Amino acid sequence: MTSFTERTKASLREALLDAAAELLPDHGHRALRMADVAARAGVSRQTVYNEFGNKAALTQAVALRTAAEFLDGIRCRFEAAGSLTAGMHSAVVYTIEHARENRLVAAALGTEAGEDLLPLLTTRGEPILAAAADLAARQYLEHEPRLSAEAAALLAETAARLSLSHLVLPTHSATDAADAVVAVLTPAIDQFVHNGVQRKGQP
Repeated sequence: MTSFTERTKASLREALLDAAAELLPDHGHRALRMADVAARAGVSRQTVYNEFGNKAALTQAVALRTAAEFLDGIRCRFEAAGSLTAGMHSAVVYTIEHARENRLVAAALGTEAGEDLLPLLTTRGEPILAAAADLAARQYLEHEPRLSAEAAALLAETAARLSLSHLVLPTHSATDAADAVVAVLTPAIDQFVHNGVQRKGQP
C-alpha cells in the first residue's frame, strides 16, 4: 500500500512537472528559472532543487512524461484497432492532434523560444517521434506478422516522418493527413508482405 508520504511526494513531483511544462513553451530550456517553477507551483526554490537536482534533470523529467503520454496514446490506439492500417490511421491522427494540443511539443517544433527544447525532448537518447516509431514498428509486427522486422521499422519511420511533416506544415486536418499517410504506405505494406511470403515459400 502506498503511504501518505509517498503520495504527497508524488503529488509534489507532478505539481513541479506541471509548472515546468507550463513555463517551458514560453521560455525554452535556457531561459527557464527554477525560481519561476517554484513560484508557479507555490513552493520554495530549494524544494525544486531537492526534488530534481538541477534544471536539466527537471526538463528531462518533463520530456519523459511527455514521451510517456505519446507512447501510451499510440499503444492504446493500435490495441483498439482491428487491422494494421486502421491502427496506423488512428495513431497518426492521435500523434498530430496531441502534438498540436501539447504546448511543449508545439513550441519545440515551431517557436523561437522552443528551439532548444527539441534535443531535450528525448527518450533513451531518441526524439519522441523516433521512440513512437519504435513502438509503432512493434505494433505493425503484431498486426501483420508476415512483415520482417526491417520492413516494419522502415514503415514506422516513414509514417513518423510523414506525420512530422504534416505537423510542422499543417495544411490538412489530422484525419486528412492520416488518410494520406495510409494511402502512401498501404501499397508498400502489401509489397513487403508479398515479398515476405515469396521468400518463405522458396526452397
